This record gives sequence, C-alpha cells and structure tokens, in this order.
Amino acid sequence: MNAQKLSKRLEMVASFVPTGAVVADIGSDHAYLPCYLVHKGIASRAVAGEVVKGPYESAVRQVRTEGLTNQITVRMANGLAAVEEADHIDTVTIAGMGGPLIVSILEKHPQALKSVTRLILQPNIHAKAIREWAMRNRWALQDEVILEEDGKVYEVLVLQRGQMDLSQAEILLGPKLIATKPAVFVEKWSREVANWQRVQQAIEKAEKTADNEAKHAELAQLVDMVQEVIL
Repeated sequence: MNAQKLSKRLEMVASFVPTGAVVADIGSDHAYLPCYLVHKGIASRAVAGEVVKGPYESAVRQVRTEGLTNQITVRMANGLAAVEEADHIDTVTIAGMGGPLIVSILEKHPQALKSVTRLILQPNIHAKAIREWAMRNRWALQDEVILEEDGKVYEVLVLQRGQMDLSQAEILLGPKLIATKPAVFVEKWSREVANWQRVQQAIEKAEKTADNEAKHAELAQLVDMVQEVIL
C-alpha cells in the first residue's frame, strides 16, 4: 500500500469522500489516505492527525515526499484535537480502529465537528457502537458497506447529519446491510451465530447459576434476531 494504491478498505473509505472536500483523517498513520485523496483531485485540502510520534513522523515524511505540503497539514494531536476551526473541515475519516474507540474520539472533542457534514468511519470491530452514537447525536446513515480483505471483515459507515431511529437488529447488523445482505455479511453473522451457539452449549453443561442462565437467554435472543435476518 502507498499513496497511489490504497488497501481495499481504504479505497472504499476514499470512494465516499465528496469531490472538493476538506478532509481530516484521524489516526492517519503514513497519511496515505489524505495523499491519495489530494492526488486524485477528490480532496481540495486535508489534515492528517496522528497521536503517536513514529506514525506522525512517517506522515510528515510521506506528505513531503509526495510534494503535498501546501495542501496537507500533518498535526500530532489526540483525535479530533488535530482539527482547528480555521481548517473548515467538512469531512472526517477515521479508519482501522474499533467502534468504541472511534466513538470515544468523536465524543472527546465534539466542537471539532462543528463544520463537518460527513463522517466516513471504518471500524474493525463493534460497528454497533457507532450506530448507537449516531442515533444519540443526530447523525444518520447515508450508506454502509461490508468487505473482506486478507481474511478480515471490515465495515464502512457513512454518516450525514439527520435523525435516525433503528431497531435492535439494525443497530447490531446495520439497516443498509440488512437490506442488501451481501455474501460477506451473511458469512460474518453465520460465524457469529455458530460461536454464540457453542457458548450456549458450554453454559448448558456448566453449573446452573443466575448469571449463566441470564447469559444463555441473552445469547438465545441474539441468535434468534440474527437468524431471522440471514436465513
């Protein structure tokens, strides 16, 4: 992967960035995504934010190597603290982290989202946390994609400002993904159901306690909810 050729998951993130956008890429690592977006004429300007010194220095070198120092600013900062009001950021990308960590980044500096109209979030796990946050904070799902790369499954969630009410199944699985049921989606949740059923069987063989019975009932509810969607 480099600034000209992104990984499959980052290409998917890039595909949702509006033309002419001013982008903040949080947790930018080597700044490959901002460099790609500017090279392709998708983003007009970008901020690459990185909290760790090594990746920050890599991003600075990458931007310099690509000759993009006039269009991409690299800042060492914690999450959205990398965004300044004068940047006029309208699109934020956060990729390659767990859903709860992405939510904590969004919640820590809410003022940084003041001018933002689109969030493109790629959680490695627990996308549910992002959907819950979106409902609480008046963001609505514009699109959702699920893909597999190198044996791992990733989701990309695209949010724009608006009201959204989701059922429990939609919070867990994603309303757009439920509607389309791509093969990767069905495979992922079939594996989850199989895991939950194994845990149920183990609980059934274990000592009967209130906690075990509650866990068994919770898993049964999840299995029923997911199977209703994927079968």
